[in-house]
Amino acid sequence: MLRVQDLCKTLPNGRKLLNGISFSVEKGEFVGLLGPSGAGKSLTLRCVLGLTSATSGSVDFESPDGNTHSICDLRQNQLRRVRCHIGVIFQGLNLVQQLTVLENVMIGKLGCIHPLRSWLYGFTDREAREAFEALKEVNMESFAERRAYSLSGGEMQRVAIARATFQKPSFYLADEPVSNLDPKNAKAIMKILAQLAKKTSVLGVFHQPDLIAKYCTRVIAIKGGEVVYNGDPKISPRKLADIYGDELQELEISQQNGQELKQMVPATG
Repeated sequence: MLRVQDLCKTLPNGRKLLNGISFSVEKGEFVGLLGPSGAGKSLTLRCVLGLTSATSGSVDFESPDGNTHSICDLRQNQLRRVRCHIGVIFQGLNLVQQLTVLENVMIGKLGCIHPLRSWLYGFTDREAREAFEALKEVNMESFAERRAYSLSGGEMQRVAIARATFQKPSFYLADEPVSNLDPKNAKAIMKILAQLAKKTSVLGVFHQPDLIAKYCTRVIAIKGGEVVYNGDPKISPRKLADIYGDELQELEISQQNGQELKQMVPATG
């Protein structure tokens, strides 16, 4: 469904941020991207979406109709249509705080309807019902009329997932969707993503090797803008040390603190 081949991104000063990134994601896979800070994980996702132009290489995406689209070569209007098949879950949630939960889910489809219609008519009753069903899938239907600012972090991330599923995409991209959550909520979100992957595909950026080992079907590690591992999500301690270097100790301390917090304070949301 997704083929990334020899993807490169070079700055004007010659510095290479991505250096020949290649991988594929098939239907039914939950693939985790991991690596040290600044490795190029989120930048890779941006290139896949066409939000950042690659210097060279290709990103081929197969839409539900069986057509393959070369994202790096598409014009803006073509890219807009292809993105309707990709559900994106951002790290920052990107919810409109003053809108209700239901409204936040529905606006996820604005890019897939004609601008004139969105300005004059908005959404139909049928679309509102479909948005409500998307909330039910993440156990957030009782929050439909709540304002987004009143939600906890875990609740907001569930709404962000509902907004993505409301689009009925054939592929999901998730950029650090659990990085700001406590361990209990992080596991809950990973379970939801794993269920989504059974029907479509999910490619996500994560910093938690233990969660990737438990929920992902495959892991791709990026270091210095290059793929240094592509395989079993249960990565050996030695390989993790090669991938993260000095950052591994900080990662282990962060995970240990998260486990201690889980034991001391019940998670909410």
